[in-house]
Amino acid sequence: MKLNELKSAKGARKKKRRLGRGQGSGRGKTCGRGHKGQKSRSGGNIPPWFEGGQMPLARRVPMRGFTSPHRRTYEIINLTDLERSGLEGTVTVEVLRTSGILTSSKKPVKVLAVGEVTRVIDLKVNAISAKAKEKLEAAGGTVELIK
Repeated sequence: MKLNELKSAKGARKKKRRLGRGQGSGRGKTCGRGHKGQKSRSGGNIPPWFEGGQMPLARRVPMRGFTSPHRRTYEIINLTDLERSGLEGTVTVEVLRTSGILTSSKKPVKVLAVGEVTRVIDLKVNAISAKAKEKLEAAGGTVELIK
């Protein structure tokens, strides 16, 4: 088969409707646009969200709340995750990623105090809750915050 022998499947290509070719065609004179009005003119399109001059929905609905553009989202791990993983000694963000506890590679890491810790863990993370820090230090570990 050669490029010049390629053909599309039967019925795949439809002929363009020819407008304004006499009244006998069924699409003569006004070409199916009707008489007068915005939609009959050339370039007279209105966007699908236009409500005919009525106050648009986006402006009728009251504004609620606030979303900060500088919001920092952390990847959260709990003390139960650390306990279950069996990690001991110095635990960094890289160690947590290689062990499979963390899924995202870009977000900073925050440790929360859900669960208990029995091992001595020296933790180096981006953020930690006060209660989680208390529990880690009570078990004999240390916490170091990194940027």
